[in-house]
Amino acid sequence: MTHQTVIPAFRATGAQALIDWLRDTIGLTEHMVVPDGEGGIAHAQLEWRGSLVMLGSTRGDADFLDETVGKASINLTAESNEQVDDLYRKVQEAGATISVPMEDTDYGSHSFSFRDPEGNFWHVGTYDPLAPEPE
Repeated sequence: MTHQTVIPAFRATGAQALIDWLRDTIGLTEHMVVPDGEGGIAHAQLEWRGSLVMLGSTRGDADFLDETVGKASINLTAESNEQVDDLYRKVQEAGATISVPMEDTDYGSHSFSFRDPEGNFWHVGTYDPLAPEPE
């Protein structure tokens, strides 16, 4: 497996609640979560199939990452159509806003997009840009 060298990072107004939602709804796992000692999250690393996304609580001190609240865009590569279907059901049950309904794209992905409770955009699909070309 290729070592991940691009890691999305963003802030959330309710970081712990968002971490809980992402864990419970779509199955991200807590690789590392560091509380800030004031009820927020200083830094969190969440894992999806061997890759990480980082987030933390807003800081209110003009930190440039505070500008990402509700504006992040993250793509999750699923391992099968069935996994995409399962996640589609789970995010609907959790009340997420579906931005792009389930579709089979002309480039071969079974996918959909949604917004999390903070407004961040997530895309889930089977298209894997790192998969070897078929022979």
